[in-house]
Amino acid sequence: MFDERLLVGFDKSDDAAVYKLDDNKALIQTLDFFTPMVDDPYLFGQIAASNSLSDVYAMGGKPIVAMNIVCFPSCYDMSILGEILKGGADKVIEAGAILVGGHTVDDKEPKYGLSVAGLVHPDRVLANSGAKPGDALILTKPIGTGIVSTGMKADMVQKSTVDEVVKIMAHLNKYAAEALDGFEVNSVTDITGFGFLGHAAEMAKGSGVTLEIFSGDVPVMSEAEELAKMGIIPAGMYRNKKFIQGDVLCKGVSEPIMDILYDPQTSGGLLVSVPQEHARALADKMISCGSLAAKIVGRVLSKEEKSIIVI
Repeated sequence: MFDERLLVGFDKSDDAAVYKLDDNKALIQTLDFFTPMVDDPYLFGQIAASNSLSDVYAMGGKPIVAMNIVCFPSCYDMSILGEILKGGADKVIEAGAILVGGHTVDDKEPKYGLSVAGLVHPDRVLANSGAKPGDALILTKPIGTGIVSTGMKADMVQKSTVDEVVKIMAHLNKYAAEALDGFEVNSVTDITGFGFLGHAAEMAKGSGVTLEIFSGDVPVMSEAEELAKMGIIPAGMYRNKKFIQGDVLCKGVSEPIMDILYDPQTSGGLLVSVPQEHARALADKMISCGSLAAKIVGRVLSKEEKSIIVI
């Protein structure tokens, strides 16, 4: 049923729903949860919470309230669950929100995440469907999570790379999002399970444009390319590629790099579409605000045959 107060729904595959409360406030509502990708329960809690909170930042808002979503085997040591919840709670506190309980069910496999509510001014909602020709594209975290995590499971990754990947996944997009204030930003999405190219394609289709991606400028996690060359690829990459490759034109980019661009991400960065003349200043401000990266990785073109061109 249509309701004019629903500013953002599910029709354009956006990151969260946005509902207008009054002329000055709109409610952002989202949830996400998944299975562990690291052995340390506290770090898993941090990563899962950061991933859940990210949708609010991608809509231009600030999280205010969060609730735990927990699936956990009753036969497991409950201290493990305590560490997961502590990791999540610490990230909610870092985000400036309040954790107000949640719900737990007995399940065969642990799963954790958050349902998050946030606030944004109705006139400053940042959807994934506003990119304009002439915009530059900024990415705020390196990609390669899925590939490196697959390598980690096989003990094929150096400890320094493991530490790097965990740091990236646990990092809040809060700091990159804080830099957006004062800039004319046209579109934002966060890069998660659909991969860099999958979420870029959603932005392109929702905006009625084509995105040109500079593959050599996209930040990539340590060892990701080497692992991709060896065929250490998660199943999610193949699913992403099968689903969207018809919308992608690849111009001479190597297969390992394309695999990384299709790779599903856990708690990835923001992809921001901003007028070209403001892109460098915004990227510099993102870094000064604490973002892990802020690389100009492409540009927005008028609509062409394909939604994405990778060069």
